[in-house]
Amino acid sequence: MGLERRGYIDLPPHTGPGGFDHAAIHQGTRRLYVAHTANHAVDVIDCGRETFVHSIDGLPAVASVLISEDSGWAFTSNRGEDTVGIFRPGAEDEVAKVPVGVRPNGLAFDAGRGTLLAANVGDPGVPGSFTLSVVDVGTRSMRGAIAVPGRTRWAIYDRGLDRFFVNIADPPMIVAVAADDPRRLDATYEMPAVGPHGLDLDVETGRLLCAADDGQFLAVDATTGKALATVPLSGSPDVIFLDHVLARCYVAVGDPGVIDVIDVRAMRRLESVATEPGAHTTALDADRHLLYVFLPGTHRAAVFADA
Repeated sequence: MGLERRGYIDLPPHTGPGGFDHAAIHQGTRRLYVAHTANHAVDVIDCGRETFVHSIDGLPAVASVLISEDSGWAFTSNRGEDTVGIFRPGAEDEVAKVPVGVRPNGLAFDAGRGTLLAANVGDPGVPGSFTLSVVDVGTRSMRGAIAVPGRTRWAIYDRGLDRFFVNIADPPMIVAVAADDPRRLDATYEMPAVGPHGLDLDVETGRLLCAADDGQFLAVDATTGKALATVPLSGSPDVIFLDHVLARCYVAVGDPGVIDVIDVRAMRRLESVATEPGAHTTALDADRHLLYVFLPGTHRAAVFADA
């Protein structure tokens, strides 16, 4: 059948430039948290009622939200003040902040060790600012920094390989950090693409799924870094989410404003569904096969169901 739009959820109007950015869902409370960068806030949605609840303010230029269902923690990357935020879903009034590197963006979490990795976008005018910050969530402190070759994009944690993986825009590569010894890069995988951006993990096949700025969707062996297959996209992508049960990956393409749906087993594009120009970020409720697409022009979320 494919994606079918089933409604919209109105969100607060933008108070400045920036729109929306990365989002995540906490299944325990059925709450969705989306970085409303334009408002320096995280908007909270009740997924059961499909309504806006409230905003978590005081998060300058917030770029992303990460949820750890295993630990019950939620994290934000606050690019405007070089911090990460830590809170419990349902207790959003108590956000602890930890200073990290320059302009944190992507986040990944090893729940077993309580280690948060913040991938810092950095500043080209500041030498040595392209780094990964290693944060001890228990002590609310930064344990160390790892230098990387260029601007970071998204990050994930692979429990099977016990590694963090991070996209680097230029030079185009995916870098790996051993979670049990996060002091240095453990491996670098050069990518046959321009600007690796969105990143996810296909656990069943041991593949990294990477969407790149030049309009390629790549499947990469997570152990060796070998590129296994590619699929052309509708344009330059941003966020990607994999529904493991349906084996479909949803790729947000802001220009022209579509979601490309990729069959990750056959490695082919199933459909492109219109959203809104500039809509480059999503959140996936994999339990219910619902995709939330954040629309910056009309400051709302479109809700799509898949089957």
